[in-house]
Amino acid sequence: MLKQINGLHHVTSLASGARANNQFFTDTLGLRRVKKTVNFDAPDVYHLYYGDEMGTPGTVMTYFPFPGARRGRPGAGEVGTTAFAVPKDALPWWEERLSGRGVEGLIRTDRLGEERLIFKGPDGDGFALVARDDDRAPWAAEDVPEDVAIRGFHSVDMRLDPRGAAASAELLGFMGYEKDDSADNVTRYRIAGGDDAQVVDITEVDAAPAGQGAGSVHHIAFSVDDRAAQLEVRKALMDTGFDVTPVIDRDYFWAIYFRSPGGVLFEVATNEPGFDRDEDAAHLGEALKLPQQHAHLRERLEKVLEPIPD
Repeated sequence: MLKQINGLHHVTSLASGARANNQFFTDTLGLRRVKKTVNFDAPDVYHLYYGDEMGTPGTVMTYFPFPGARRGRPGAGEVGTTAFAVPKDALPWWEERLSGRGVEGLIRTDRLGEERLIFKGPDGDGFALVARDDDRAPWAAEDVPEDVAIRGFHSVDMRLDPRGAAASAELLGFMGYEKDDSADNVTRYRIAGGDDAQVVDITEVDAAPAGQGAGSVHHIAFSVDDRAAQLEVRKALMDTGFDVTPVIDRDYFWAIYFRSPGGVLFEVATNEPGFDRDEDAAHLGEALKLPQQHAHLRERLEKVLEPIPD
């Protein structure tokens, strides 16, 4: 069993427009945009990062907004819900706020003894706010009081068919997760002693395969401290039979990728070097930052990328 994984690092999804996506996360949800850059493989598309003040691993939601992208089709083999942690008594405040802003899909419910507020993002993305004790410091957004603000991730919920659920549970066990609780078709796994984003739920479903599009989670990333730990994880996964990519420099972390048995793309990302490697901490996410290989495209990209507030 691996000992290097801390919990979630980030979650990356697809969107149909940058402006609406940026407005939802920075205004409606009150997160900080900690990086405005572009997709390494498609530089005409932004890569936007939202999180706490510094983009601490376990707080960061990232997006590839492909202009006009069609919505994804929900189904098996995907992350159906990304859940954020909020303080214990914060859900009534959030329900009123989200309702007042026309956010769709609002449902108050309970899962495994925790109260949650389910809602949809601009592209039908599945989200939840989970009420719990959480001492992480939030980003001080202008109109979101600190005593209700989002603390970071609570969990991700993978919707998997029975075979994928069983195989993914075995993989999570290998990665250091332990079964924590279960009810009906939901089983919770938790990594002991990890970061504050230490929960992965598996919901077993009988459904057609999901079709990826706007509103779909592209991949989930797990945190390791550094490159040495990442190489240890990579070797162990490959020795177990997984097809793992070489280490890829993503400017703000190093990454490896592999496909989980249930169909969800997994990444293992380092906590180093962080989002302040090329911007002062006070101005994270303000300027358009380009990977070195795309620096020569700046003039063109600044013309074709959808304008979003600095």
